[in-house]
Amino acid sequence: MLAEVGYDRFTMDTVAMEARASKATLYRRWHNKAALVVDAVSRAKGMPNPDAPSTGSLRGDLLATWCGREGWSASVPMSVMCGLMTALHTDDELKAAFHEGFLGPRQAMARKIFEAARARGEVVSGVDLDLVMSLLPAICVQQELFLSRSVDDAFVARVIDTVVLPACQASQPTRLQPRS
Repeated sequence: MLAEVGYDRFTMDTVAMEARASKATLYRRWHNKAALVVDAVSRAKGMPNPDAPSTGSLRGDLLATWCGREGWSASVPMSVMCGLMTALHTDDELKAAFHEGFLGPRQAMARKIFEAARARGEVVSGVDLDLVMSLLPAICVQQELFLSRSVDDAFVARVIDTVVLPACQASQPTRLQPRS
């Protein structure tokens, strides 16, 4: 339904009617439309396992986490994700629910993986983990949303091998001096 009507026209009334349930039933489970939508997208996309994989290498951990059902190649209709991206800029309730229920668990998992890799020496000291953690999601979103190309496990592995892992070994650039 979200793919058909978009986030803005998606209503609890319509969901209740389609589900043949009362709105009260829906509100017992989800306190608002944003919570319902984030839960639905999270379930469709798959939630990451709260226990970080431990394959012994950063590459192995990233592949184990971001490929397959819970990974970037798991599909949610692009019409849903596009509609959510627009709404995330205008709907504070959705933004809060999305960060708490969808983005937060994924960022926590990524941080755990990268910090373990840093402790093993696979991430050079001084590498900005927030920046490196955003590489794979940014490239996957660009691939699907803007280039209309599908993201599969092979693509995810290619990004990990050619972008993420080299970025983890990059030395820190010297700071540019302001012009006088």
